[in-house]
Amino acid sequence: MQCVVQRSGVELANQVEKANTFFTRLTGLMFRRQLAPGCGLLLWPCPQIHTWFMRFAIDAVFCDKEGTVLFVQENMKPWRWGRFVRGSYYTLELPGGSLKGNVQKGDTLLFAENLKPGCTGEKK
Repeated sequence: MQCVVQRSGVELANQVEKANTFFTRLTGLMFRRQLAPGCGLLLWPCPQIHTWFMRFAIDAVFCDKEGTVLFVQENMKPWRWGRFVRGSYYTLELPGGSLKGNVQKGDTLLFAENLKPGCTGEKK
């Protein structure tokens, strides 16, 4: 999937991996060496995240069921608990520093299927 900010047309990720089962949400990005630029992980339902057992910082965008941004967390370091975001249904995790202020509370994220190869990252 591809993710774009509706207001500006800025592409946040050209390959978004889905995490919508108990196991995929539980493991998320843990134990991966990195998340490649242009890649992301979309978790749902997901009102809160953590970066335990992670080796890199992430940016996170919390959205309601309509894709409206409720909260943006940039450069969340490893081994942290994120805040609980009331009303959040989707959380998009991206490599740390990739948002660069391009997403604001109230924006809408659009997701579309595409045919680009995956960005699963290497696990260890």
